[in-house]
This record gives sequence, C-alpha cells and structure tokens, in this order.
Amino acid sequence: MFSPTVCEKIGNYVYRLIDPRNGETFYVGQGQGNRVFNHIAEQVIEGEYKTIPPKLERIRAIHRAGLDVVHVIHRHEIPKEAINDVEAALIDSYPGLTNIQSGYNSSSTGPMHTDEIIKKYDLPELDREPPHKLILLNINSAFDESGETDFYKETHLAWRLSLDKAKQADYVLAVARGVVKQVFVADRWLPATPQNFPDYKGPEGRYGFVGRIAPDDICEYYVGQHGKRITNPNMKHSQNPVRYWNI
Repeated sequence: MFSPTVCEKIGNYVYRLIDPRNGETFYVGQGQGNRVFNHIAEQVIEGEYKTIPPKLERIRAIHRAGLDVVHVIHRHEIPKEAINDVEAALIDSYPGLTNIQSGYNSSSTGPMHTDEIIKKYDLPELDREPPHKLILLNINSAFDESGETDFYKETHLAWRLSLDKAKQADYVLAVARGVVKQVFVADRWLPATPQNFPDYKGPEGRYGFVGRIAPDDICEYYVGQHGKRITNPNMKHSQNPVRYWNI
C-alpha cells in the first residue's frame, strides 16, 4: 500500500495489473490513493454472480499459483481533464483485457488505420435533428473495413436495452465508429434466447429484433453511398453501445 505522502504526491494516475505468469497486462484502470491495490481486496459474495467476473478470476488464479499480481503505475500526476483520455489510450493498446467497459470515446476516436480516418472524416454528415425516433446500436467490434460485415447479423443481437423505448423506435441504426452503416426496421423485439433465436448462445437478459433493411429513401437519408457521420454532440460520444434518439 502507498503511504499518505505517496498518495498525495502521485495525484491522479492510470495503472495496469499484470499476470506474473506470462507478463500479460489483464486490466487497466485509473484512480487516486490506493485504488490500484483495491482489486486484490474485492470479494465476490456467494450467489451474487452466476459467474465470477474475469478480472477477479484472473487474480484468484494468480494467487492459487502462489504468486502476486504485479501493479504498475503507468502515468501519474495526470490533470483531471485528461485522465479519461489517458486511460482510454492505454485500454486500446492492450487487447484482451478483463475490463468490462471500453475506454472513454473509444468507439469514435479509438484506434483506426489512417485509411479509416480519411474515410470517416470525408464522409457526409447526418442531420443533427433527424425526423424519426431512432435506436442506435454500436457494432464497432464486429465491423470489417473490407466490406464483409453482415450488418443484420451483427446488429439484430443481443443488447441490454429498454424494451419499451426500443419498441417506440421507427428505425434501428447500425453504427460503427460514429458512422451510420445500415438502417433496419424492427418488426419485433424479442428476448434473446435460443427459443427465439436458435443460434444465440449468449447471456440472459438481452434482446434482439427480427426485421429488415429500411426502404431505399430512408437508407439514402441515413447512410447514403458509404455511410454518414453522426455529429450531434448528444449522440456522437458514448460508452454505452445502445443510444436512443428522439425517444
């Protein structure tokens, strides 16, 4: 643990937890004081989780091997206004982390090939106040710049969302890195279960839709030829993969 003097000196910091068995960084976080050490003290209450969170399982496995987690302060004395961006950049640098959430603004300003940057910022802008009720679903992890993405397959399953709000939406937008890539009409929203979606093997408590690509005029409005950039500040940046617009 850090002494009070050290805590005062280091201020805001970003840290990594490393598995000593293979040198792999498995968690990135931010904090002050002794936050970096708190994960070791976390306890899972019996029955609270159906499965142990991956971070805690990794820590337990390290301890079972008779070893200790390696703690690294990656950068300290970070200004408050910069802490989220520093943490996000570090999260983006280490694939396969046990972090539940992605880095701040990673969906829109995270790692991209230079060609992706050019395509994104040369695309036309979507109107800031579209005339429809919309639900936006981020498909960043599934999007393939080669053009091979099956947008319906990657968008119709499976989301933690407000079923009431989802049913109010006129259209569902598939969004990749801040760009609308496809538009769907959701004919039905259903619980994501093998009974409703035979190929689904994910967690409970999520929903999916059965639907179709929107009419041509709607696709032209929201997507155009190669996609349209979302510039509305309330819709542009969010760590939440589900957003509601005009609902």
